[in-house]
Amino acid sequence: MGEEGSGEGIAEDAAAGEDDRGEDEGDRRRDQGDERDRLPRPRFRPGRRYVRDAFSGAQQRLDHFLFKMAPTGLQMEEIRNELQRIRYILESWLPRPGIPIKGTLFFCHGYGDTCTFFFEGIAKMIANEGYAVYAMDYPGFGLSDGLHGYIPNFDELVDHVIEQYTRIRATHALRGLPHFLLGQSMGGAVALKVHLKQTKEWDGVILVAPMCKISQDVTPSPPILKTLTILSYFLPQAKLFPSQDIGELAFRDPEKRKMADYNVISYSDKMRLKTAIELLKATKDVESQVEKVSSPLLVLHGAADKVTDPLVSKFLYDTACSQDKTMKIYEDGYHSILEGEPDDRISTVISDIISWLDSHCALV
Repeated sequence: MGEEGSGEGIAEDAAAGEDDRGEDEGDRRRDQGDERDRLPRPRFRPGRRYVRDAFSGAQQRLDHFLFKMAPTGLQMEEIRNELQRIRYILESWLPRPGIPIKGTLFFCHGYGDTCTFFFEGIAKMIANEGYAVYAMDYPGFGLSDGLHGYIPNFDELVDHVIEQYTRIRATHALRGLPHFLLGQSMGGAVALKVHLKQTKEWDGVILVAPMCKISQDVTPSPPILKTLTILSYFLPQAKLFPSQDIGELAFRDPEKRKMADYNVISYSDKMRLKTAIELLKATKDVESQVEKVSSPLLVLHGAADKVTDPLVSKFLYDTACSQDKTMKIYEDGYHSILEGEPDDRISTVISDIISWLDSHCALV
């Protein structure tokens, strides 16, 4: 217990030291012209990377299904891109050399999360079945540039995702392949907005506990929300939005919940005011457009999820105009059905994703 708690604390201290003290100064330096531009650039989010590297050995020894059962021998790469002076980290997992690629899967992670840690095990299992899997850390999350946990504009975040994934899809090796989106939690809202902006570009969308509406259990009352909305104009980066310990609501397996503390570059502090308001706006926007969702659709949700409401996922499924849609509700499942459930449930959810991808690659 002590090691887990200290890991989370060290990560928060490093992230706070790097981001909260230095972000404004970093913005000023980037605006001072060519002379500064010629100076050597620092490593991508060096504080967060240092903390992640320090805990990498402990992470690899965790007794978690996604680490223990992850296939080996796959082709993996960390990709570093820059767009509008923001530096991004992307990760790729491809089948073993010589294995043909059936299709591509582009992941949109949840709030506070990263494209590595738990997702790396998921990505390896999917890549092992013949898929090229790509994932990115959004600005302000994981190892990408930006104030940790800060989303100043949700639509701009979506545009960054579109730009990065469009670059990858355009590479010669991936041309002509079917392309799919996978969005989890907040990433479900990201994936839906990507699809709504690129309705002809994707061959299918997979949503895992998508954030189409935030549960009333984890949002403040209307009067408090109104006050916080006003405050967000004056203190957008302030960590003042009241929040619960989502981990207890997200992970059904208590031992796996403890292991989540080793995701040391995740953002687990109080939500920043502007971030919270942007998430609420994004869910309202998605909710108002669900009838326009036309892509082949797979929706997966835990029946006991108290973070994002499975009834809203049912509304999405019923309302989407897609002629090819499937929904699976997992009995007693919490929010993190890919990471926080018993091993057999995690295996089932991943198998359901792979089976759906296989069936839809055959149709393209």
